[in-house]
Amino acid sequence: MNGSFLGAVQLVTVREIQARIRSKAFIVSAAILLVAVVASIVIGGVVGKATADDTTPVAVVDGVSLQSTAGLDVTPTSSVAQAERLVRSGDVDAAIVPADDALGYSVVALDDAPTGVVTALSETPRVELLDPAALPAGLVSLIGIMFGVVFFASAVTFGSSIAQSVVEEKSTRVVEILMAAIPARALLAGKVLGNSVMALAQIVAVAIAAAVALAVTGQDNMFSMLGPSVLWFVAFFAVGFVLIAAMFAATAVLVSRQEDVGSVTMPVMMLVMIPYILIVVAADDPTVVGIMSYVPFSAPIGMPMRIFLGTAEWWEPVLSLLVVAVSVVVVVLVGARVYENALLRTGGRVKLTEALRG
Repeated sequence: MNGSFLGAVQLVTVREIQARIRSKAFIVSAAILLVAVVASIVIGGVVGKATADDTTPVAVVDGVSLQSTAGLDVTPTSSVAQAERLVRSGDVDAAIVPADDALGYSVVALDDAPTGVVTALSETPRVELLDPAALPAGLVSLIGIMFGVVFFASAVTFGSSIAQSVVEEKSTRVVEILMAAIPARALLAGKVLGNSVMALAQIVAVAIAAAVALAVTGQDNMFSMLGPSVLWFVAFFAVGFVLIAAMFAATAVLVSRQEDVGSVTMPVMMLVMIPYILIVVAADDPTVVGIMSYVPFSAPIGMPMRIFLGTAEWWEPVLSLLVVAVSVVVVVLVGARVYENALLRTGGRVKLTEALRG
């Protein structure tokens, strides 16, 4: 019996994987998510490099002593006349020439005061950082949004596919044929397992593409900072999505029409959406992220964020993952009972209490 059950689960799992691979909608949505993540990394790297390399071209006459040339692209010249020719030709924005005053030099421009040059030459006070290791708030929010978008998009895409598949099989009575060959729990297990495999494959593909994009664009520092949190994100998603998939299947089995899928799966959709909203608006709030890291539906986002920020102790990800795993077992057992009792009941909507009682 055990062997036949596992064989049935494997059969349904393979069928679900093949259905997703052959689906144009799945391929397009996966490609869009992949391109969006890679594009954001590439654009961020290009903008950052352009900002770092943003210098103003100037000509400096020999003999002029500058305290600092930061922000300036210096072209040495031997005379004031040569420096002025470079300004007139547009090769440089301004020229720094000798002057008989306390400063020792003056700035020559064509028709407008060169604000960039003046700013670069201005004396800058010494800056002391009380927390030099702190990450910029904008960077923290961006990383949080990336985790949230990837989690939300993958969970909703595959969760909705499971729900639509369950209702389609009920409405077309295909499930009656399937139930004659395999038990209901094997059908549920195969659906959850097949879609979980595909969702995890998509997450791994996004993680690999992001790592390659960071390496190609020369963002080695960001690569080393994100590495541990991304690995934990993959691990949390692998376990956490099983919980989400089981809930989508258990709620969708309560109805027999595609038109009713949205109403019964809305609570699950909200549970997936709330962590995304929280991480967008409060990614830099340690209290909110700390609570999220132990709630089963938000832990796949909250705990990787804490690992990225360096605020999680070594044992906390393990404990959080254990909490998620225990929640998965409970939800799968309850979901399997609901699925088994409501699968063959067609017509009107089945109440959750009735499905639990059987």
